[in-house]
Amino acid sequence: MAEPVLIWGAGAIGGTLGAYWARAGIDVLLVDIQHEHVSACRKTGLSIEGPVENFVQTVPAVTPDELTGRYSRIVLAVKAQHTEAAATQLAQHLADGGYVLSAQNGLNELVLSRVLGAERTMGAFVNFGADWHGAGHILFGNRGAVVVGEIDGDIRERTREMHALLRVFEPDAVLTEDIWSYLWGKLGYGAMLFGTALTNDSMADNFADPARAKIWIALGREVMAVARARGVAPRGFNGFEPDAFMPGADVTAARRSVAALADFNRHTAKTHSGIWRDLAIRKRTTEVDPQVGIVAELGDEAGVDTPVLRRLVELVHDVEAGRRSMSKETLGELAKLC
Repeated sequence: MAEPVLIWGAGAIGGTLGAYWARAGIDVLLVDIQHEHVSACRKTGLSIEGPVENFVQTVPAVTPDELTGRYSRIVLAVKAQHTEAAATQLAQHLADGGYVLSAQNGLNELVLSRVLGAERTMGAFVNFGADWHGAGHILFGNRGAVVVGEIDGDIRERTREMHALLRVFEPDAVLTEDIWSYLWGKLGYGAMLFGTALTNDSMADNFADPARAKIWIALGREVMAVARARGVAPRGFNGFEPDAFMPGADVTAARRSVAALADFNRHTAKTHSGIWRDLAIRKRTTEVDPQVGIVAELGDEAGVDTPVLRRLVELVHDVEAGRRSMSKETLGELAKLC
């Protein structure tokens, strides 16, 4: 297609995709609210750094107020809590017959479907490790699973085209007829990552501590119970095995999965989650409500109690507000329910 792929949000996910696509000769336009970052991308270049690859790529970029025109392919890569506002703002730039791909964490496809329409929404699951380190700098810490699919399970020409684009970045990217299964799998793992962010220990060290295993298992079980109640069979990835956390599953299997997560996170330059960076470095609110809180809400609708997830949301909000520190004591408050 002659028009560029528009990427709304040029941080860890969007910036990494944009740099790889631009390097491959694909026409890309980044949109971001950080003026210094936009200037760096289009003038000195976006630097992708870390053990996977190191390169600098100039990428066309604008701020939202500078953007003109309409686009058939928009990749949304903002934080989950900003999804509705971003979708409302970009709607005027979405061409007739165009679509928005959610390259985010959470169930943002539900929000996009409500704001833009289900037929204009495409889902994606991403688990590569990356962090925005400042204007024009992104750490690409490790490769991970990348999956794309339509939210209605169909596979269209546009789905195959987006899959081909994603394979430029991740050669093993998967085209699926059941994107919801991957998104719910990530919710289980994601809930655990929010738990690890309550301390300053690395993700790997959190998962490797036998005394903390009961926390990760309790969180995984609550998310999987809600998924099952909603008729979803989550898919596994990168060490996370959903079946190990299903109601009635042997705890030994869950412990093996937690150990596998420790091993997966041991081999990355991204030692801490983006959630931890939000709390410890950037001092801003996290995605806990649209990633964890929404699971508790959907659990209420399905009649599934999620006390550990609800307490996790409360504790993260306490850290955000400065009422609690990031410490073993704060994580211990969660452990009391496990």
